[in-house]
Amino acid sequence: MAGFLTGAEEVLYDIVQICTMLMELFGVGVLVYTAVRSFISWVKREPGLRLRLAQGIALALEFKMGGEVLRTVVVREWRELGILGAIILLRGVLTFLIHWEIKNEKQDLENEKDIR
Repeated sequence: MAGFLTGAEEVLYDIVQICTMLMELFGVGVLVYTAVRSFISWVKREPGLRLRLAQGIALALEFKMGGEVLRTVVVREWRELGILGAIILLRGVLTFLIHWEIKNEKQDLENEKDIR
């Protein structure tokens, strides 16, 4: 029975590692796509650039935070859990600030449309 549990734990660890890597990869992909698209929009001088950039960064952070939360499933030491908690807290604060910026940018765009 102990051998089965050890094997199951290793399989779970491998699955979580793969899923965590995929979440991190999705986050990086969203961030790179957003950066390239935003650069093209900046060159074309398109309005709403800051809003789209902030939304892309927020989505990328959500994927990265999801990967960190998933990683907590296989944490074995309190030290690792503390580090993961700090990372999640930092990313949560960044996400909050970016969503606040998105809200303000939307209001600015609406006010700008009303003035025209």
